[in-house]
Amino acid sequence: MSNEETLAQRCQEGDRRAQQTLYETYAGLLYGMCLRYIGDQELAKDLLHDGFVQVLTHFDSFTWRGEGSLRAWLTSVQRNVILMNLRHERQVELVSVDEQPELLADVPEPETVADIPPNELARMIADLPVGYRTVFNLYVIDGLSHREIAQQLGINEKSSASQLVHARRQLSAKIEAWRKENL
Repeated sequence: MSNEETLAQRCQEGDRRAQQTLYETYAGLLYGMCLRYIGDQELAKDLLHDGFVQVLTHFDSFTWRGEGSLRAWLTSVQRNVILMNLRHERQVELVSVDEQPELLADVPEPETVADIPPNELARMIADLPVGYRTVFNLYVIDGLSHREIAQQLGINEKSSASQLVHARRQLSAKIEAWRKENL
């Protein structure tokens, strides 16, 4: 039995030490995820707490599916808590865009982005409008399809694709401006 599987099993049994280990192991990852979507440190901490409450309350719904399944389940629960908050607060008001998004956006080449410090790139993403940032995170970082994003946010697939196109364009412009100033 792997460490992750043992930890999951002990948490399902209500072992407080295992729950503390779970928190210590995954809180940083999940807090970073909260910050990536929310941008506000205090709200991110609150959502991290809410996520762990959900995890510990519903641990009986977790099913071990192999190495990495615990982390995947935790990030899924946390993402749902974040998106529920964004929907509840109506922060995912999507910016009006054309009904037919262009299929290709001006996306910077990987070598262009490689010059930018990671914290600066994270700041650029955090500065995107909430709707753009949310779709960008779900699609690019979390790997969801436009169909899955549409279901999660209660929008249509074209809106998701359009938000992504506009997010990429804004991010590309921010990257280009940063490169002109710093390189």
